[in-house]
Amino acid sequence: MGADGSRHSKRSAEGGEDFPSGWRGLLSSVGLSIPASICRLASPALRLGRRRMLEAKPPDIPEHVLRLAGVGPGKLRAEWSLPSFVAMFLPEFPHRTVPGHEHFQVLGYIAKGSFGPILKVKDTAKQKTYAVKVIPKSEILRLGVLEQSKEEVIVQRQIRHPFIHELQDCWQTQRHVYIMCDYCSTGDLYTYWQMIGQFSEDTVRVFAAELGCALGFLHDFGVVHRDVKMENILLSDSGHLRLTDFGLSRRLERGGRAFTICGTIQYMAPEVLSGGPYNHAADWWSLGILLFSLVTGKFPLTPEADHCSMLRKVRSCPYEMPLELSSPLALLITELLCKTPCRRLRTLERFQRQTFFLGSSFDLDLLQRQPVEVILQLRERPDRAAKARRGLTLSLQPLKGFDYDSLLSPTNTPEPQLDAPLPGPGFQLQHGQGRRSPQREVFV
Repeated sequence: MGADGSRHSKRSAEGGEDFPSGWRGLLSSVGLSIPASICRLASPALRLGRRRMLEAKPPDIPEHVLRLAGVGPGKLRAEWSLPSFVAMFLPEFPHRTVPGHEHFQVLGYIAKGSFGPILKVKDTAKQKTYAVKVIPKSEILRLGVLEQSKEEVIVQRQIRHPFIHELQDCWQTQRHVYIMCDYCSTGDLYTYWQMIGQFSEDTVRVFAAELGCALGFLHDFGVVHRDVKMENILLSDSGHLRLTDFGLSRRLERGGRAFTICGTIQYMAPEVLSGGPYNHAADWWSLGILLFSLVTGKFPLTPEADHCSMLRKVRSCPYEMPLELSSPLALLITELLCKTPCRRLRTLERFQRQTFFLGSSFDLDLLQRQPVEVILQLRERPDRAAKARRGLTLSLQPLKGFDYDSLLSPTNTPEPQLDAPLPGPGFQLQHGQGRRSPQREVFV
């Protein structure tokens, strides 16, 4: 026993096999192997002992470790074994060898996400069209968002509400995960806001009631969205709202607290910008920013480059309401933009009692009964497609089949064929890629 302990101490002191064992074990679990000679050349920053690997959650694989193994940071090698690389995405993403290839027809691209394209797909058996987000697994692992991607589909599977975008299916192949949702051909609210400049108070009242109902439902269900913004609100054929993109959402019971700085910087509540603690009240702040922008045609504050600068700006801003707003609407937005979370308007019950909604119904069926005429009129304008593209160029490529494991890679994603933009759940347009819209930031 003494001899064994002596050998163990000697190896540790000399920087032998023990110090890189954590990284080597982690890499071997997904089918990668690093020669011991290379591991001995690793810097002290890579030396992760066994105890930490056992006590803490294994960290995501950093780029410099992948380079040591001869794997590019944005490329998935064939040596990554199928069983391990599939198992880590289970059970949230069931494994399928070919994702419905025999009856799915890819019609084109909806948008270009940061991780991969959003595809417009037709189910020829059901004669229905869906939006499918295709995400390379290598990107999910490289950016350390495996748990976040799982949480996204866990939340959406459990939610059914008329003003929330519905998840239809999700699965994985060897190299990609797929998230399929209803296809909303009308597009997103941001497009129509750009077209019209500002909405009337009557239209904003409808939007506010629908989005308030959606947030109240989510919060009662124990979910905080954390990225409420115009780009994440799709529109039905009759012009009603569908809140989408649950990539930053998390389950948070009443009384729970969160600390991750995440969301879109122009919409982030001061308690989120400061790093928490925060709770569901942060979503109501984002709603206040959204309503202010819809009715005035501009954001209360322009975005800053980082969350620290934005926090200073938010703290110093008085958030005075423009004189052209009616008193009931000004009061509603003022209560939503209260900088103290515990005093902020943060429940659906209190929201419904606002004088701005006097005479309005919050019955879900009644809210959907009348189409939103301004949206239907704007949808027919010839410039809508150009507004929806946000300046992106089209690349009309013929697309056949639906198994994109051999076609797509994070470094070689085709340009989008856009007919109606759809902020897909989770990762689309993260860090401001693809659209000229407020930047989305994620700080962990």
